[in-house]
Amino acid sequence: MMNYFGWIQLALFVGLLLALTKPMGVYLNRVLDVDGKTFLDPIMRPVERLFYFLLGIDPRKEQDWKQYSFSLIAFSLVGALFTYAILRLQHLLPLNPQGFGPVGDHLSFNTAVSFVTNTNWQSYGGESTMSYFSQMVGLALHNFTSAAAGIAVAAALVRGVSKNSSQTIGNFWTDLTRIILYLLLPICVVYSIFLVSQGMIQNFKPYETVQVVNPYTAQVIKKDVDGQEIKDERGNPEAEERKVETQTIVQGPMASQVAIKTLGTNGGGFTNANASHPYENPTPLSNFLQMLSILLIPSGLTYYLGRMVKNQRHGWAVWSAMAIILFVGLLVCWWAESTGNPHFRALGVDASSGNLEGKEARFGIFNSALFATTTTGTSCGAVNSMHDSFTPLGGLIPMLNIQLGEVIFGGVGAGLYGMLVFVVLAVFLAGLMIGKTPEYIGKKIEAYDVKASVMFIMVPVLSILGFTAWAAISPWGLAGLNNSGPHGFSEILYAYSSAAGNNGSAFAGLSTNSYWYDITLGIVMLLGRFFMIVPVLALAGNLAKKKLVPQSGGSFPVTGPIFTMLLIGTVLIVGALTFFPALSLGPIVEHYIMTHSSTLF
Repeated sequence: MMNYFGWIQLALFVGLLLALTKPMGVYLNRVLDVDGKTFLDPIMRPVERLFYFLLGIDPRKEQDWKQYSFSLIAFSLVGALFTYAILRLQHLLPLNPQGFGPVGDHLSFNTAVSFVTNTNWQSYGGESTMSYFSQMVGLALHNFTSAAAGIAVAAALVRGVSKNSSQTIGNFWTDLTRIILYLLLPICVVYSIFLVSQGMIQNFKPYETVQVVNPYTAQVIKKDVDGQEIKDERGNPEAEERKVETQTIVQGPMASQVAIKTLGTNGGGFTNANASHPYENPTPLSNFLQMLSILLIPSGLTYYLGRMVKNQRHGWAVWSAMAIILFVGLLVCWWAESTGNPHFRALGVDASSGNLEGKEARFGIFNSALFATTTTGTSCGAVNSMHDSFTPLGGLIPMLNIQLGEVIFGGVGAGLYGMLVFVVLAVFLAGLMIGKTPEYIGKKIEAYDVKASVMFIMVPVLSILGFTAWAAISPWGLAGLNNSGPHGFSEILYAYSSAAGNNGSAFAGLSTNSYWYDITLGIVMLLGRFFMIVPVLALAGNLAKKKLVPQSGGSFPVTGPIFTMLLIGTVLIVGALTFFPALSLGPIVEHYIMTHSSTLF
């Protein structure tokens, strides 16, 4: 039931997001300017200068788009190798009170790629696989650097739009340093302290084992010495009955990782249950602020865009397009989960409370739907409920959010530069329709710009559909399924959508910790990150070269409701129609089976 408590919270959520957008945008403008002054200068300026000295960087020497791209890719490659080495050598490194062994080779590859690309896909259970050192140094470190890299690329593209006859788009190393020191790190320090005040743990204690009040017998999946599931001749996991008399209570440095997990739209949880775990998300207030922090920087970047191009109404038009798509999707998801499964009512079950399967009872349906749409509208991937348990239409919305290119605010930086690609296409298409020269903020949109934009859009399309088709007909792909039929197909489609969109959330009904899934998902993550960033930087470099032409009556307006609707239409036509056939085989047909079949599916 869509009750008024949910409507009140939604109004509060939107109001706070709107109120914080301008202050965050103004602050981002200062952070992304090498000469920008902030209130943190007395503390951070000496640290910033020390970094430049140690790395031999001239912060005012700007780079062209090729140099910027090379710096980003080289930095990311070194970071991935660094994390891979930490995971493989975990048993030899400190802060490992549980004595976890080395992480397997293909899982280490998948995880290293996952965190360096800001995907944070987890084919592992954090509390049962990773030491504290691996969590902090191998993974949380990338939560800062990958988020900063995404913001840096967005800033480079905005500079390309705003510059006049320039060969450069900024300095990657300067952007990276300033974003971490002045934006991500200070906010996360305060944010972590707040989370601890809500009951989130932050310690280095070994796990605690306690006696349960009521011992019970449970079916437990057998695992080998490497932690892999043991399967029978048919490929099904083998289980055995065990009497459970104790419970292990996880400990560790959790608050510090959760803060950057949400603020940096990373999503990688300290525990396997992610934000549904009471330690990772202890109170309704922590849940509300985690959702708000996911959207904070992406929302502020739209104001930064308006200020940089000296057209604040354009920034708000882009914000409006993002917000409309996000909240329409939320309402559909909320309605679907509130309605629930009609088969339950036919069986005489009281389903008036909606679909509560896979949801944390503390948060309920509205907070689960809002979290799901927020985390997939961005590239966060954190979850406080299991998307695999959503109704077909409820699960379709998070999947579609990712497939639209995660431009619905999107990841920190990635959402803005993705939406600006759609802006370029929208302006180009509008110019063709009305006979005007395609022009964006005083820059003519030409063949090179359109080609770069199309390359950006085609990468996730080919990655998602190609690898999903391969997995759906391959023994290794089908072996990971825990569900058959359209829902099983949805699990595979969601996994590769999440990887290509650098989201990281999952339907959670697919066993992906296998050689083929770890490798193919890792490849798709790399394609979805770097094969999309390079065309964006190429577009930035080409736009920066162009001379700014004063806008006239013949210029295409990039403000107002008409432009916003055109931008939304471009996103939906390119994204939704591209994936509609695949969605028809998964959640759409599953919805018709649920509502029109007499068989409980």
